[in-house]
Amino acid sequence: MSTSETIVSGMARAGLSPSRASVERSRVPKTTRPTRFERIEAEELTISAPLPRSATNGVEWLPVPGWDLSWLWAGFSTRKGGLSLAYCQEGAPPELNLGFASADDPETVLANRRLLAQAITSDPETPLISLRQFHSNLIVQADRADAARAHPHKADGQMTDEPGLLLAIQTADCIPVLVADRKRRAVAAFHAGWRGTVKRIVETGVGRMRLAFGSRPEDLIAAIGPGIGLCCYAVGDEVLSEFESQFSYSRELFKEVFDTDPVRRKYPMLFLTQRAPGHSPTRPSLHVDLVEANRRQLLAAGLKPKAIRVIGGCTQCHNDLFFSHRASHGYTGRMMAVIGIASARKHSGC
Repeated sequence: MSTSETIVSGMARAGLSPSRASVERSRVPKTTRPTRFERIEAEELTISAPLPRSATNGVEWLPVPGWDLSWLWAGFSTRKGGLSLAYCQEGAPPELNLGFASADDPETVLANRRLLAQAITSDPETPLISLRQFHSNLIVQADRADAARAHPHKADGQMTDEPGLLLAIQTADCIPVLVADRKRRAVAAFHAGWRGTVKRIVETGVGRMRLAFGSRPEDLIAAIGPGIGLCCYAVGDEVLSEFESQFSYSRELFKEVFDTDPVRRKYPMLFLTQRAPGHSPTRPSLHVDLVEANRRQLLAAGLKPKAIRVIGGCTQCHNDLFFSHRASHGYTGRMMAVIGIASARKHSGC
């Protein structure tokens, strides 16, 4: 007897008449997904932090290895070197907070942004264009007028082929992605948290560059900056469901990660509970790899594997070097990923 027939028979015995809709719903097969992922211990995922470059003004930032094009400005900030005291411990040196928030003085943030511009371009007055980010896949084309806007565009990606500007993306765990066209001299920057990643902001952005600038994927290079790593980014089943709805390879992006707390290992009896088996909170947590997710999008957009640089560094693991929203429970500063085309008078060749 089928499931629908069983339901009808049971309701008839109870003197009830099933609606047609209920019977039809019972005929829809329930989808089941595998419950097992590759299991791994968190310490196996830990990677060392990249070594920052120190600018003459004290800013410590991360260049992109191999990006030695004279016309291209690009880099990722850290929290080190700056003027902000809002998020550092008492007695610690000032930091490079680049995000406007009530905890920090706006003039200090502006001064920090000039320090970053100077570190990247050698000129503190280089216009730096930021966005009001909201975890979307919206991308705007920027020009010099945007540097003077009282309210930045509301978007999570921007691109330009106009020289003399720095496009900026703010992060404090989300993944920043920079893209440059070596032939047509166009650049773009994208903010890819898990929501933006599911919405394919990076893949969409490459398509927008093709439309706006005639960029060819084989001419593009990309850099994926520091963000929260697979080692630390525990998520819920709702995030898994969102990825499964969009990517055929989604399950390759997730791992079940075991807690490697040394105290828990040494004193396991302290963590025993009186809960029934299966209800204990000690099971492995589900983690997602946003860096790999965005690398796969770049490949899907046509970039060559060798054209993609992964800077490395988990923002939560290395909270001494990076601002991290999770590590600081929401009270933290912001870093920036920046990219631009040097003014004609400041470069020659390709």
